[in-house]
Amino acid sequence: MVVLRLTRKGTKDRPYYKIVAVDRRKRRDGRYIEQIGTYDPLQGGVNYTLDLEKADGWVSKGAKPSETVASIIKKARKIRDAATEA
Repeated sequence: MVVLRLTRKGTKDRPYYKIVAVDRRKRRDGRYIEQIGTYDPLQGGVNYTLDLEKADGWVSKGAKPSETVASIIKKARKIRDAATEA
């Protein structure tokens, strides 16, 4: 089963994450199928980038996002919808 989750990068006390599609049996920082975005928890404001089309494509194929990735997808959709309404 494919999941959408974070893989940790960066140095000690300076975490930086990639949002990836990965087989759920792989290690957290192991080989992944595709990178779909990034997340920087130390940055203020909008602290992520996400290719929403790729994320939606993986979810439509049955991939399950982690709680954090689901939250980021929800925020990205809200921003996209607000931009299209304006």
